[in-house]
Amino acid sequence: MRLKAKLGLSSLAMIAMLTAPANRLYAASHREAPITALDHKADITDWFTFVSPEHPDRVVMILNVDPFLEPSNGPNYFPFDPNILYEMKVDNNRDGIEDLTFQFRFNTEIRAPGVFTGFVGSLLKIPPITALDGPGSEGFSLRQNYTVTMNVGSRKVDLAYGQKLYAVPSNVGPRTMPDYNALRAQGVYELPNGVRVFAGTVADPFFIDLGAAFDSLNFRMAAGGGVLTPAVDADDAHNYAPNTLAGFNVNSIVLELPITMLTSDGKTHPANDKNGVIGTYGTTSRLKVTVLRTPQDSGNANGNGNGNGQGEWAQVQRMGNPLINELIIGTGSKDRFSMDDPVNDSQFANFFLNPLLAQIFASINIPVPPAPRLDLLPLVQYTGPICPFCNEGDAGPIADLLRLNTGVPPTPFQSAKRLGLLASDASGFPNGRRPLDDVVDIAARAVAGILKNSATYGTRIGDGVNTSSAPLPATFPYVAPAYSGRDSAHAGPGQLGCTPQPQGICPVN
Repeated sequence: MRLKAKLGLSSLAMIAMLTAPANRLYAASHREAPITALDHKADITDWFTFVSPEHPDRVVMILNVDPFLEPSNGPNYFPFDPNILYEMKVDNNRDGIEDLTFQFRFNTEIRAPGVFTGFVGSLLKIPPITALDGPGSEGFSLRQNYTVTMNVGSRKVDLAYGQKLYAVPSNVGPRTMPDYNALRAQGVYELPNGVRVFAGTVADPFFIDLGAAFDSLNFRMAAGGGVLTPAVDADDAHNYAPNTLAGFNVNSIVLELPITMLTSDGKTHPANDKNGVIGTYGTTSRLKVTVLRTPQDSGNANGNGNGNGQGEWAQVQRMGNPLINELIIGTGSKDRFSMDDPVNDSQFANFFLNPLLAQIFASINIPVPPAPRLDLLPLVQYTGPICPFCNEGDAGPIADLLRLNTGVPPTPFQSAKRLGLLASDASGFPNGRRPLDDVVDIAARAVAGILKNSATYGTRIGDGVNTSSAPLPATFPYVAPAYSGRDSAHAGPGQLGCTPQPQGICPVN
């Protein structure tokens, strides 16, 4: 995701990468891993899984990719990559291996190849864009449709049953898209069997003072300097430091499914039943071989990437729990972590059980438990409190999965707590993850030992950014509409965006 470590590669790690099988040398674009900075489209920024507050008998999964999308950055803005396989994976029998996979593939069409921009309206007698298809879509030149396929073993099911699904484009501005919210609503599809789906560009829901975090955890003193006051910690509605993601968009795929489609026995289970607990993660993959087009071939109108893929799919990125790769995994192992499967995560066990970040906290006099850190096992195994009544035989291997107890009823978004389980909101991270969960503060406190003993290891670590800058909707797709390319602005140090601070200006120091 975003907290990218900058440590050097060891010689052994370099040798391991150079001698790895060819199918493993495909890098994700997450720039926290050394060889993955050149594939921005495949970068998984965030992965969410939670019980739907609208339909408590359903689960929502959200895969966000392609970060820091500047809303005004035309002319073609930010389509999904047709050469990437986007997947959502579910383990429902606690063995760390996916039992269900939901695959998304995108197709691009260029409907007006002579027009210089992907989206146009009120220009050259082309009407404004008010529809994804049919009348009102004439200015929608760069258009993407997509498929949703459920894989169970060798069986593949088209969840749309042949229905054409269109991705929602970026919000260009009011002349081109005079009612963007109405346009976006057309991209919410009610599919058979209680399934809902959405794909498109949205306002990035993540929130963090990234500049302060990158500057060796140099958090702003006006927001507590990294340790929040009780009053700031209790405020779930305001930011006391600049949110670096304010004003930026991201591409999002949202899928809502009945719980009965996800559990191993096709039933719902109460919170005290281990069979209601699932583990989830998202991945992006590319074909092993890409043949680039010649200039003569590039003049076609389908717009589908710059080459033709061949061979099998090779995973380039994955995400389960937030910030595991960023805060826990050493830089020399990040690429292998991104490209490997969760079931093989025992090779990274030392990072989980003796995290370097905990040692850093200890060096600045923040109390942390001694290693081995068995209190962190709930993040990488099936155990309490997320999986009650899971015994040692149910824990499964060490595997980075975002685990969700589907029997825990959802907290209405207006009543939800940003600190999730730490604030006695049982439906929040690390029991799944909602867009409103402040995973930066939660994860840092988990590393400091709060899961072991909140009285002893309960330092209120936090960056002072407590909420998303775009109000998060309490209804599907649970992510806010994309910022307008014409009218968007960013909130940085010395700029508006921190309401409780003097004149609402975000602090510099």
